[in-house]
Formats: sequence, C-alpha cells, structure tokens
Amino acid sequence: MTAAELAALALGWRAAGRPAAVVSVVRHQGSVPRESGTRMLVGPDEVHGTIGGGHLEWKAIDAARALIAAGGAPIEQRVPLGPALGQCCGGVVHLRLARLADDDPAAWEPPPPRFVLRLYGAGHVGRAIVQLLAGIDCRVHWIDEREEQFPALELPPHVRRVCVEPVDAEVRCAAPGDFHLVLTHSHDLDLALARAILGRGDFGFFGLIGSATKRARFERRLAERGVPPQLLARMTCPIGVPGIPGKEPQVIAVAAVAQLLQQAAPTRGSP
Repeated sequence: MTAAELAALALGWRAAGRPAAVVSVVRHQGSVPRESGTRMLVGPDEVHGTIGGGHLEWKAIDAARALIAAGGAPIEQRVPLGPALGQCCGGVVHLRLARLADDDPAAWEPPPPRFVLRLYGAGHVGRAIVQLLAGIDCRVHWIDEREEQFPALELPPHVRRVCVEPVDAEVRCAAPGDFHLVLTHSHDLDLALARAILGRGDFGFFGLIGSATKRARFERRLAERGVPPQLLARMTCPIGVPGIPGKEPQVIAVAAVAQLLQQAAPTRGSP
C-alpha cells in the first residue's frame, strides 16, 4: 500500500467515525526498518501499512490498540531497537501513537516519489511492470496509442493512463529528470521514441526493451540521425538488472523495476 492509499483509507475511516490509531515514525537514528514519515493505520481487528514488521511493529500495534480502548492524548515513544527489543538493526526510532480522531490524514505530507516514470507500451511487459509498481511510491504515466490494450481494472491513483497518438509527442510533456521506459509493439515506434528522448537529453534514465542486436541496430540508425555518442551511451538496452535469466513478462518486469529502483537510489540516499 502506498502512502497516498493509506492516507485515503484513513480519511475514509475518520469520516465514518471508525475507532483507529495512527502509528508514525517521527524521527529515526541509525539503521532502522523504516524511515521517518512512515505510518501505519491500526484498527481493533485490522492493520494497514507497516513500520517495518518484527518485534517493533507488534509492540506498536499492541500499544495502539490499548490507546484505542482507553482513549487519551497522543503518546510518543523512543525505542532503541537493540536494548529494548533485541533487534539487530541497532538504530533508534521515535514513534508517535495517536487516535485517528486526533491525527488528520489530510495534513499528512506525502513522501516524494521515488521516481516519475514515462512507461511507453501497454503490452504484456508493460502490464506486469504496472502491477509491480502498484504498491511503490512513484508516479507513472502509462502511454499507448491503443485504448483497448489498457486493462479494464481500476489502476492505483499514482498510475495515469495516457492514450495518445502519436505516442512520441508525449515525450515533450516530460519533466527534466523523468525516467523513460520504452517497450511498445513496434520497432519503428521504439525508434521514434528513442530519438525523441535522446534528443531532449535531460532524462534521469532511459531504458529500451530489446536484445544487444536491437541496441546495435538502433545505435547505428540514431547515429545516422545525428544523436551523439555520449547520449547513445546513456541508453540502457537490454533493460533490467543483469543476472536474472528468463523472457517471461513477469521476469522481465521484476528485473526492470529493480533497475528503476537502483537508478532512483542515489537521489533518495541509499539505505
């Protein structure tokens, strides 16, 4: 569940007057399961979100349910994970436990997205990638010229369908630093997208699905169209972290999403 989905759920519970508590990581020091800004919604018989699992989470759930039952003001706790809980992380988390009635989800500051992705192509691999990104705090513009290729299922709020023709015109709408992942049904369209993305030069990451042979052919054609070598070197093709064999759409998607998270890590700070 993304932070936005958790906030929406909490707003619904609050409006309905459901008894619940919010557990928030307000500060952290050292190595901890989840960082500051993480929240968990605790009801009498269900929990949504996570502050990292393990002993810390179970103790926090028990304390939150006790607060729901007894009422009262918000509570702050300093938890040294090693001495207090025997967890090997070694860091310290500062938790705030408050009844949902005392913690307005509308005021929660959402975390910055890990990345903004322009995903070109709604075929098998594109669908598998969107499924994996459903629970990750990112923003996805999912682009295809074929309306019928998009699944009929409701997408999470951070995934936006864009049905447009020509597809490569959508490249102009990207912001500097956006990620681009090209995996359409047409090599000619892939080439047009590659030329448009490389022509901008301000992308954070550009991945193109295909083999080493496809890369060599595209490099030659793009060079003939005036794309300089230093930009061609920034095109990632094949996509996906190395060492994961398999051509099933779901396998390709796992490797590609892992690569997106790797590329985003330097801007967020590596764990």
